[in-house]
Amino acid sequence: MPGQQLQTMAFILARQPSGADNFEQLTAFATDHGVLHCLRRQASGKTATATPLDLFDEAELWLESSNQGRTWFIREHRLIRRHDGIGRSYEALRSAAALGALLARNPVPDESREAVAGLLRTSLAALAAGGRPDIVWLKSLYCLLRDEGYPVKQQWWPQLGDADRDTAAHLLNQPLAAQTADATTVARITRRLEDWVRAETEIKL
Repeated sequence: MPGQQLQTMAFILARQPSGADNFEQLTAFATDHGVLHCLRRQASGKTATATPLDLFDEAELWLESSNQGRTWFIREHRLIRRHDGIGRSYEALRSAAALGALLARNPVPDESREAVAGLLRTSLAALAAGGRPDIVWLKSLYCLLRDEGYPVKQQWWPQLGDADRDTAAHLLNQPLAAQTADATTVARITRRLEDWVRAETEIKL
């Protein structure tokens, strides 16, 4: 009896060995379905595809499941967008991985998935283009909290001192190209936001 079929657009958030020969586990985020746990056969030699899936790729996936969607086998894929520039910077890679882990660990409500996919697409593109990874992470985390309805502006914002509040306003509201804040200040503001998330929400960073 054929398994359950699914065709979707998704981002590859994580990759790891599956424990089985010639397979790897992929964690994907799809606008229509949220987080999907996938298995992909690792082809080699003449059977290798021209565009194998890589970390942070955006791709169209053709999937099949034999266990009611707990795990999906990737039968085919079509690469839509690859963010090559992320791999050229360790800090960019760390920020992209942190964003991927954030989405993989925390359920995204159905009505928010399209907005989250847009945020993920924008953030990955910024990192690939050489945007400052520390600021991309801060902006991404803040926007996700705000868009999900957390009272980040009402509760976290007043906890900042006047100088940090002014800097945070510039960091969050101005484009990356206009940012001049030093790394120490960005790290301090980001740490305050992460501490608030851990203390006041159920989100797993």
